Amino acid sequence: MKKTIAVIVTYNRKKLLLECIENLEKQTYSSFLSIMVVDNNSTDGTYELLKPLIDNKRIIYRNTGKNLGGAGGFEYGVLQVIETQYDYVWILDDDTIPTENALEEFYNFIGDEREFGFLSSYVKWSDGSLCTMNVQRKSLLKKLTSFDQKVIPIQYATFVSFFVSMKVVKEVGAPIGDFFIWGDDWEYSRRISKKYNSYLLMNSVAVHKTLHNQGCDISNDVEERIPRYRLYYRNNFYVAKQEGILGAFYYMLKILKDFIRIIFKSKTLKKQRMDAMKDGILDGIKFCPQIKMHQ
Repeated sequence: MKKTIAVIVTYNRKKLLLECIENLEKQTYSSFLSIMVVDNNSTDGTYELLKPLIDNKRIIYRNTGKNLGGAGGFEYGVLQVIETQYDYVWILDDDTIPTENALEEFYNFIGDEREFGFLSSYVKWSDGSLCTMNVQRKSLLKKLTSFDQKVIPIQYATFVSFFVSMKVVKEVGAPIGDFFIWGDDWEYSRRISKKYNSYLLMNSVAVHKTLHNQGCDISNDVEERIPRYRLYYRNNFYVAKQEGILGAFYYMLKILKDFIRIIFKSKTLKKQRMDAMKDGILDGIKFCPQIKMHQ
């Protein structure tokens, strides 16, 4: 049986990280699974908590030395394993809790060398409902709304239980670390699905333990997070550009929608929110990040 390595990026969420690791070790196909933790230089005692697992070689631990963001962490982790003996990479956020047969369902689908781009799990929130921020897309303009098939073709998915072969990784390269946060998973999944058919597997299930079951929203986010939206709009600009005219239409529609939401929904800091959006759009015009193929 071919081997998989799970790559988890973490930053100051040691309790959720440990729960993620524990559930990976409970996988029905755990004998075919290794675990790598990419630590973005956490300061909450993550290393001390993991040290017994590191000493017992239950996990591979890598500290990036600084906070590279989720995108930088995933780029770092994928580049670490791209030339190893593993056949598949299973990418997970540190607050992702896969159910015990999540990996087994990936293997069942692959069977005798079925070709695919990436596979994505069905993602629930902590209360068992659909996790709205992780709903996959059939296209840039079409989010999934029906989940009545066991296998559903998709083009976009998040890094909450994202499974890809090393063969594909070597062909398309690593996620783009320069994104820092937001959009790196949309870009990477679409980069892959342009070349290979990719799928959501309903029987592979993961729980995403976010605080709230909603995506980011510049119109009502807290003040300290507003500057981050400069990256959000910059990165979305890059993702949209890859789709040509369709992408331009999507991006303009999104900007208009978010602008209206700020005008009518934001109770405070409207100018600050609009400035973050404007700066991100301007950054996006000249943003041309490098895709790294190997170290």
